[in-house]
Amino acid sequence: MNNVLPNEKTKFFQGIKSSKNFLPFERKERAILVKKLAETSPKYGCDPSSRPVKELLDYGVVNIDKPKGPTSHEVSAFVQKILKIKKSGHSGTLDPIVTGVLAVAIGRATRVVQSLLTAGKEYVGVMHMHKEIPLDDLKKVISSHFSGKIKQLPPIKSAIKRQLRERSIYYFDILEIDGQDVLFRTGVEAGTYIRKLCHDIGQKVGCGAHMAELRRTKAGPFNEPSLITLHDLTDAYWYYKEEDNEKFLRSCIQPIENAVKHLPKVWVLDTTIGTIVHGVNLKVPGVSKLNTGINTDDTVAVMSLKGELVAVGVAKMGSSSIMKKDKGVAVRIEKVFMKEGVYFKS
Repeated sequence: MNNVLPNEKTKFFQGIKSSKNFLPFERKERAILVKKLAETSPKYGCDPSSRPVKELLDYGVVNIDKPKGPTSHEVSAFVQKILKIKKSGHSGTLDPIVTGVLAVAIGRATRVVQSLLTAGKEYVGVMHMHKEIPLDDLKKVISSHFSGKIKQLPPIKSAIKRQLRERSIYYFDILEIDGQDVLFRTGVEAGTYIRKLCHDIGQKVGCGAHMAELRRTKAGPFNEPSLITLHDLTDAYWYYKEEDNEKFLRSCIQPIENAVKHLPKVWVLDTTIGTIVHGVNLKVPGVSKLNTGINTDDTVAVMSLKGELVAVGVAKMGSSSIMKKDKGVAVRIEKVFMKEGVYFKS
């Protein structure tokens, strides 16, 4: 594969293949194929890590450690109030009693949460069994009935229509048992109800069970190591406004590009960006590089050669077709994130 860039066959975490506790996108190795060698002009755009703080405040993501009590919507509103902005959106609803990862996109970045809503999630929780169950019996039930594709009926109190749905359980590990309390870690497809999962496990075991505690530890590419609290954000903004110190705020607000790390990518020529931001689909001649493993109808991130998020769209060709063909629509653009005028229009 001569078009693969040397040393650029990457994955999100070292040792991924040796562990089962990773979401599907974390397991994928995506090499970079070169369609057309090109350079990017320093006159236009900028590396996301060099983005001014004022722009981050209108084009970033904060990974909030949601506390018990407030709803996800209320936490998103708190972020707006702290940063004195008008728009924000979160990466998927958590019940008031659930804590953990809640990525909140701010300003113009708000629409990027749509890409996170469908990403896999990981949780650590406590399932309380209604009587003590031997570990081997519990493991057998989980491996036989709650691994891979399962059927789940949403709980009575839910925001969606109550009908049987298929969902994927990527892994469900028992970490510790203390009497009737079972500490577990699970990775699931978006839209899986963990409270209902605990109930169904209890039903299948034959003794009953309920979710006692729950914490979200991953939502797509966002995880616990990058969490900040609402207090952290409040203090960081104070230092920024009162002491002109942007160091702490920079550590709290991540570039919007971090919200699409889980998506396959297509990098485009500088001269192509202007047409994309004006609503034109990405055609094959505008492609410079792309990830391997892209399939037709996959959601993909369209990036500049500086690594800036230009748009998100749906692949109309797979990786191999884009490499072979000289014309045609490669990606149907659905959401444009880059402002007009950042790059010239060809």
